[in-house]
Amino acid sequence: MQNMRKYLLPAFFLAFLLIGINALIESKPSPKNTRVYKTVQQFSPYALEKRFGGLQIINKEDPKFKEKPNNMTIFKEFERLEKEWGKKHLKLKNDTLVILDNNGTTVHTLPLQSKEETTFIHHYYGI
Repeated sequence: MQNMRKYLLPAFFLAFLLIGINALIESKPSPKNTRVYKTVQQFSPYALEKRFGGLQIINKEDPKFKEKPNNMTIFKEFERLEKEWGKKHLKLKNDTLVILDNNGTTVHTLPLQSKEETTFIHHYYGI
C-alpha cells in the first residue's frame, strides 16, 4: 500500500497532462490552403469576433445571428458553418472555383493553380 502512494501523484500528473494534450489536439482547426481559403473567406458571411469571454461567431448578413460556443469547440463550430455555406455557394468548374451569392449569381471566380488546391476544396467544403 505504501508503495502505491509513492506513484499516485506522478500518475495523476501524467493523466492530466495526457487529457490536456488530447483536448488541445481535438480543438485545433483543420489545415487550410491559404490562397483559396483567404479568397473564399472574403465572401463568407461568417466571422469570428472577440468578446469579453472569448470568441463568438457572427453572421455579416444577419446581425441577430450570434453563436457563443465554448472555447473548446469554437473552431469546429466555425468550420461546420463555413462548410454548410460552401456547399450552397461554391461550385467547381474545370479547375476554376466559382463563388455564388444567395441568389446564385457569380460573385467571383478563382482559377486553381495546383492539384492541392482542388483537393483542399473537395475535402474541406465537400464539393
